[in-house]
Amino acid sequence: MQTSDLVFVQSMLPFWDRLSEEDAALLTQHVRAMTYAPGENVHSGSNDCVGVLLIQSGELRAYILSDEGKEITLFRLAAGEVCVLSASCLLHSITFDLFIDAVDETKLCLIDTQAFSQLMERNIYVENFALRITTERFSDVMWAMEQILFMSFDRRLAIFLLDETAKTGVDNLTMTHEQIARFVGSAREVVSRMLKYFAKEGMVAVHRGGVEILDKQKLRKLL
Repeated sequence: MQTSDLVFVQSMLPFWDRLSEEDAALLTQHVRAMTYAPGENVHSGSNDCVGVLLIQSGELRAYILSDEGKEITLFRLAAGEVCVLSASCLLHSITFDLFIDAVDETKLCLIDTQAFSQLMERNIYVENFALRITTERFSDVMWAMEQILFMSFDRRLAIFLLDETAKTGVDNLTMTHEQIARFVGSAREVVSRMLKYFAKEGMVAVHRGGVEILDKQKLRKLL
């Protein structure tokens, strides 16, 4: 692992200064720098316990699969964020199958599960960090479930489009209807029909491989 990767790891772990020299050495020896291509799977279900993910660049998408194979996105992770649920074997109460894919080319540092488990057992600050990150992620999961169960689809899609423009800083979003469907937990056909309606109302312009936001005020009225 390069020095820059180690500096990044240290900056991401608020408990670093609370580690003994032995534990700091253990963690350093069990961190790997990884790069994933767009669409590549990072974590596959509860039987896959890859470790703790510290994201340097790119984006990851965490989702569950229905019995029919429908993907429901639970949350997304950007640069500077951490995922502990990818080390689900550390959290014995996690019983559902979580999948994680790279959205873009993603560089991350991966902390080995067994090494992190040892640190959790020996250091209360490490354990508290893992529990805090897990709680934050479950807050994201509950928000995703609330949208799917209780919100109309036009509202869900409006929230997604506005959130994306706020996050990216651009009004022209480069993503297909299939990608949007994965993110909002719906079918491509449903997304296409709603975008067609949004376009008819002058809220968006739909073009090949993307959507341009034309009237944010009208979209906000749907919220």
